Amino acid sequence: MKKIVNLFFLLFSLSFIVNAQVYTLPGLPFALDAYEPFIDAQTMEIHHSKHHAAYVSNLNKAISGSAMEKISMNDLLMYASFRSATVRNNAGGHYNHSLFWEILAPTTAQKPITSELQTAIINQYSSLDSLKILLNQAAATRFGSGWAWLVVTPEGKLAVYSTANQDNPIMDISKERGIPILGIDVWEHAYYLKYQNKRGDYLGAIWNLINWGVVSDKYAAALNDPLLKELEKDNWLAIKEFHKVMAQTFHPAEENNLAPLRTRSGELYAKAILLKNSTPPASANNDKVQEALSRLEKQCLDIHTLVQKPAKNEVAKDALLFEKITKAHDIFHEVEGLCHD
Repeated sequence: MKKIVNLFFLLFSLSFIVNAQVYTLPGLPFALDAYEPFIDAQTMEIHHSKHHAAYVSNLNKAISGSAMEKISMNDLLMYASFRSATVRNNAGGHYNHSLFWEILAPTTAQKPITSELQTAIINQYSSLDSLKILLNQAAATRFGSGWAWLVVTPEGKLAVYSTANQDNPIMDISKERGIPILGIDVWEHAYYLKYQNKRGDYLGAIWNLINWGVVSDKYAAALNDPLLKELEKDNWLAIKEFHKVMAQTFHPAEENNLAPLRTRSGELYAKAILLKNSTPPASANNDKVQEALSRLEKQCLDIHTLVQKPAKNEVAKDALLFEKITKAHDIFHEVEGLCHD
């Protein structure tokens, strides 16, 4: 009986461990030696089963038991500045490498570029060769480890970016945002066994493995991805700055602590002015948003004026102050709601 109980707990523990693995290592689409002579089999094996596997394992450990187990990879990346360095680096490492494996293929398995992507490239870069030169420049000039990217921007345009380490343009720590559709890994583990320190030779060879058919599919998917709109809104820095001060004054007020609001009412009003005078993302730059921003600015002015005004009855003043900051909070959420319509 004791053996049966021990076996039950062993199976239960193993089941828990398996279920706790939120992210898994994707398999390579082709055999390890299928990428030769451009990338050798040993590099592919180490890169995939050691480096990428480590990112997956470390990410699962970092988010285990936390709310991050239940949120999407996009959310992990979009708010990277709020994550620990471990989550940020390993989430980026998993996402970046997963994309890398998808767009690589031996010549015989590659599909041609679509007319839609080819037209977009020609319209912006004159030719595919010109685009390759720009991507190689971004990759060659990336100091230390990192990536070069071809992305679809929130405006639906193509752009070439570069990020350090395992960062990517989805992350809020990146000034240049977009959805990657092609990424070139310039960490030394991607090429050192074959090319040693000759990154340029690796960059010349990698184009023989780019599957433009897959890149084209990713281009079409990115243009219709709701993430583009989310990135556009998230890049509105003025609203993020206002939100920060609003949160730091309103939430304490909910707990009957009006001290932060009294000391920072001027800052809240200043952020409201900056927000009103900023340029919203194109999809949110309309009369309804502008009208709501005007009301928000006026409400913050009323708050700052009330804070500065002497009062005979402090209790009554505090009650009115809480009423006004609550209204400002409601207007702010109205702005956010209009931006997502």
